[in-house]
Amino acid sequence: MKIESLNNSKVKEWAKLKEKKYRDETGYFLVEGDHLMNSAMVKGVVKEIISTDETLKIPDIPFYLVTPAIIKKISNQINGTKVIGVCKKLPEKEICGNVCLLDNIQDPGNLGTIIRSAVAFDIKTIILSNDSVDLYNDKVIRASEGMLFHINIIRMDLKDAIKELKEKKYMIYGTDVIKGKVLKEITFNDKTAIIIGNEGQGMKEELKMLCDSMIHIPINCESLNAGVAASIIFYEVTK
Repeated sequence: MKIESLNNSKVKEWAKLKEKKYRDETGYFLVEGDHLMNSAMVKGVVKEIISTDETLKIPDIPFYLVTPAIIKKISNQINGTKVIGVCKKLPEKEICGNVCLLDNIQDPGNLGTIIRSAVAFDIKTIILSNDSVDLYNDKVIRASEGMLFHINIIRMDLKDAIKELKEKKYMIYGTDVIKGKVLKEITFNDKTAIIIGNEGQGMKEELKMLCDSMIHIPINCESLNAGVAASIIFYEVTK
């Protein structure tokens, strides 16, 4: 189907998906560009393709040929793109493998980095607190480089998550720059759960009370970016 009007109802519908409210209401989100589209296609979650290039049609997926102006209206990128996919939100599966819990992570770039590192170092499940940034924020998706399609990501209350993890015999490690044990001195088992705290305030005290142990990374500066800290910890857990 070809659409040329910015006032078309489908265009308005797609543009609304840039807002979290409408992503939550519909259960759909947008991905932009060839790389993210390919990752979403492999996962089987692409429901519509919007493009200025008719050669990007895929059999059995509704395709909309649109103008550059329409792409610009829908896109979150300054320089735009030639293809956008409307995707169904990813299913949340049972907790499995080593786990990372994210306590009130607010920066989309940090979440994207953590997702990439989790996949790289074989963390199987990420649990997002209810007050963390939206997984389907466009900056999170771009920063993850499509890796959100390759890991189990769950959003839930972290106290409930910790209770479930303890029932499954996981060791829960929090992060604390003062009271934590040195990271390299810890031997992790195959049921490890790591909690990464908020960029500014760190972990909530109520969650620290639920941990089996606290860890910290010895550094020569005041603090590390949450994404960098998580990556270092994931490496040690996998090693």
